[in-house]
Amino acid sequence: QLQFVQSGGGMVHSGGSLRLSCAASGFALDRYAIGWFRQAPGKEREGVACISSRDGFTSYADSVKDRFTTSRDNAKNTVYLQMNSLRPEDTGVYYCAAPDPMYYCPDYAPNIIDFSSWGRGTQVTVSS
Repeated sequence: QLQFVQSGGGMVHSGGSLRLSCAASGFALDRYAIGWFRQAPGKEREGVACISSRDGFTSYADSVKDRFTTSRDNAKNTVYLQMNSLRPEDTGVYYCAAPDPMYYCPDYAPNIIDFSSWGRGTQVTVSS
C-alpha cells in the first residue's frame, strides 16, 4: 500500500484559490499516475483530475475544467492541485490516489475503481 501526505486544504470565500499537495511517502511518485477525487457530505466520491506519469498528460471533470490544474514535481515527489475560482459546490474532502503503475489517465475524469492507494484526504470549504 502506497502512502501519501496530503496538505493545503482550508476555508475560502467563493472566488478564492487553494493549492493542495500530495507528497509520496517511501516510494517514487514518478512511476504512478495520480488521481484527485472529492467527496461532498452525503454524496459519492467523484473524480476531479488526473495526471499521468509518463508524459504529464492531464484530464479533468467538466465541473472543474478551466478552474483546476494538476501538476507534478518529481524532484519533490509531490503532485499538486491548484484550485481557482472556487465555488461553494467545490466543498468537500479531497483525496489523492494512485492506480496500478501501468495506468494512463483517460481523457475524462478518473474513475474511483481504478485507484487502489489513497491519501487520508484534506477538507476544502468554500463559503458563499
